[in-house]
Amino acid sequence: MDYWQNIFFESPNWFWLFLLIPLLIGWYIWKWHQQSAEVRISSLEGFKMSQGWLPKLRPILPVLKLLALSTLIIAMARPRTVDVTSQTQNTKGVDIMMAIDVSASMLAQDLEPNRLEALKSVAGDFIEKRSTDRIGLVVYSGESYAKMPLTSDRALTIEALKDINFSETLKGGTAIGMGLATAVNRLKDSKAKSKVIILLTDGVNNAGFIDPNTAVDLAQQEDIKVYTIGLGTNGMALSPYAKTQNGKFRYRRMKVKIDEDLLKTIAEKTGGRYFRATDMEKLKTIYDEINKLEKTEIKEFKYYNYQEKFRPLLFLALGLWLLEIILSFTVFRTSA
Repeated sequence: MDYWQNIFFESPNWFWLFLLIPLLIGWYIWKWHQQSAEVRISSLEGFKMSQGWLPKLRPILPVLKLLALSTLIIAMARPRTVDVTSQTQNTKGVDIMMAIDVSASMLAQDLEPNRLEALKSVAGDFIEKRSTDRIGLVVYSGESYAKMPLTSDRALTIEALKDINFSETLKGGTAIGMGLATAVNRLKDSKAKSKVIILLTDGVNNAGFIDPNTAVDLAQQEDIKVYTIGLGTNGMALSPYAKTQNGKFRYRRMKVKIDEDLLKTIAEKTGGRYFRATDMEKLKTIYDEINKLEKTEIKEFKYYNYQEKFRPLLFLALGLWLLEIILSFTVFRTSA
């Protein structure tokens, strides 16, 4: 069944010839009646009646002709099968480093369940969609380090992303300059056609020994585009400010402070864009937009292997035609 489903006809216009078949059938019927003479006599007594089987089979000759013609028409329509194989080739790869703020303020609950967990969920979907690119992770607070080097293994990167949590082992504060510089350092040796950093923070640069402007200069030198995201609601947000004796955070409503001027400057100088994510839906929209802006060009090559199926039909039509001729001059030959 699958065999016949894969067959298509290269020249289906030949099927119009099937309209001749009813005309030929009508012509054969008319001719048969013309060849049958009618004699009226009063009695059949004295005639020896012979009911041989050969005269009854004579109509098989026009049937063979019609079958031969039908088979020939199908052959002329060129039935064939095709086996298609595809091969894709990246013509413009994108290397992406995601620099993620993991300071204590990322535990604020203006996004559910908090900013950091909301980010991990959305960023995970973003990574899943970038099936042909290499992605790495940098985390920073008062200092920074590479959590995951550039890799095309999406599953590995997503696992590393899930493993990101607030940690008191890192120095407190928000070192935007160091986070950006670490990401630049991981991209500077990249041979990709496009190099991108997605830098996310929910605060202001208040720590680290690398000035953000210095990090921007480094990104410009390496032709790296930086998209910046300010994460946090407008106004007040329920944020951690201290810890209890058992190590749990205390929360209170605090004013959200994001250095939007700095984030805009970083984006503008490197050819990127600045986004503000005030809620979960806005954050999803931002990552979707970045996904559209940074496209990987892919060329797809398709190889077609055609197999012609008309030859057996031609031989069958020829065989039917020869059989009709042989029967006409032998078994069904009429004496002159």
